Amino acid sequence: MRGTRKYKHVIDTPDPGKWELAGYEESLPISEKSNPITRELDKADPNTLVQLLRDCDAEIFQEEDETIINYQRLYSESILKTVADIAKKVQQIIENPEDGLVVLSGCGTSGRLAVLLANSFNRLMRGLHQIPCYTYIIAGGDRSIVTAQEAPEDNPARGQEELQKVCEGKKKVVFIGISCSLSAPFIAGQLDFCMKNLDVFLPVLVGFNPVSMARNDRIEGWTSTFRQVAEQMQNLHNTQQAFVLNPAVGPEGVCGSSRMKGGSATKILLETLFLVAHKASSKVEVTEKCLLEILRTYERAHKVTYSHSKKIAALLKQSATSLQKKGHLYILGWGTLGLVGIMDAVECVPSYNADWHDVRGFINGGYHILENQEGELTPLGAEFAISHENFVTSVLSAVSEMDTVVFLFTLDDEVTEVEKLLELVKEKTSNIHAICHATAGQYLPRLTGHPQTRCTETLLQSIYGEQTLTEQIRNAETSQNLKAAASRDKVLPTAIVSLLRNCSVAEAKTRLESSESIRAAIESSLNVPGRKRVAESAETTGRSR
Repeated sequence: MRGTRKYKHVIDTPDPGKWELAGYEESLPISEKSNPITRELDKADPNTLVQLLRDCDAEIFQEEDETIINYQRLYSESILKTVADIAKKVQQIIENPEDGLVVLSGCGTSGRLAVLLANSFNRLMRGLHQIPCYTYIIAGGDRSIVTAQEAPEDNPARGQEELQKVCEGKKKVVFIGISCSLSAPFIAGQLDFCMKNLDVFLPVLVGFNPVSMARNDRIEGWTSTFRQVAEQMQNLHNTQQAFVLNPAVGPEGVCGSSRMKGGSATKILLETLFLVAHKASSKVEVTEKCLLEILRTYERAHKVTYSHSKKIAALLKQSATSLQKKGHLYILGWGTLGLVGIMDAVECVPSYNADWHDVRGFINGGYHILENQEGELTPLGAEFAISHENFVTSVLSAVSEMDTVVFLFTLDDEVTEVEKLLELVKEKTSNIHAICHATAGQYLPRLTGHPQTRCTETLLQSIYGEQTLTEQIRNAETSQNLKAAASRDKVLPTAIVSLLRNCSVAEAKTRLESSESIRAAIESSLNVPGRKRVAESAETTGRSR
């Protein structure tokens, strides 16, 4: 029984699209078709554009409709089974990492996702005191992480050489080749090599076209087409000697730009697969329900992200204005989000014919945080300078009101570092935006620097005048608190000063009474020696006061 029959969608997914009808742009594979949803994308204002992309992204989670065309979808039973089967193979590597390896390989954005996923799960394993077992290959080497390198994608022999190099001495390798449109010769060469060495390799192909739509053009200097390789893998699928993981997620919002939905779907599938494998290796029973619950978290992420559509549209408009005025967009990120910012910036060059100066991404700690195999690449030139230090020393002096700067971080990052860099940027431009990711229970300190629970307690003390609150007061209805506050003077200012100074409510009242104004009392409290201020965020799922 298909999982979607048992578990409702978190978001409202669209009805089957026109692209699923027989005959719609039939000469093109799904990844290269135009998407009817975004046919008018170039005419849309920022708010409409975000809504169109929201609807287009929702197609990732859409259920298959067998009455139209039987494309496998993310929640199709066959796809869920394939994810579970591959996870079991990865589990074996996790449990025997000395002789095994999980290799992720891709070109362009697919290769950058390979870097992101391999390094993220290696960090997870180190945190659990396990031996890391993931590695990556990116066509063109590490320089392709931060710059666009197109030519290596077309070289299957190079792909085989790189694979042999990273797997030397390993007895069992799960190889995951990512090619969203099932077309990259670099990946085809690696998959072909794996099938010729099945005693060591388990090849997995990840993409978003049916095998019948894989690229069938002759590859220069090679004997097979990508489709022939994919068909051979499909023949090995039933015996679990190879796997093809290829749900249809619909055409891209920007025609043919498979780094968009294709990139998202790659991350969703592989993170889900690896999480299932790690759960299983921890002796947690992995059921279909468990697998579906992980996938549903990505549906919720879609819903939460696009609930901020108006703010996303405002950021989009500001960034576009900067670029139209010959300004720049700079993305300053921390940790994994720093790499995401770099990925988006790099792709603007081949996808939109941008100059590499137009949109640039920077990551805290540079290549040390990136954990790339080749180490420091900054000596290769200005295009490879990606650290925040590089931004401050080489870029910041030229930043102006024509430019837009976006801060991208989580509440697990060092927020004081965010603030320091923010203060420097504020001297150059007011076009600053922050996208902050928070998990449940986290908060972003703002005015007072205290979590919501502490703020609530101090506010109640300001209302009722009791240093030790009774359970009756803590559990009172909001309407009761408002009624009580109406008869008190300077309730909110008292609470703010108390929190800023870490003093009692009584002392805060005394300071307010002796100050020439409420504003003066709060400003003097903000400037108390030793008090730390932190950056504000335009986007956060946490709450603070």
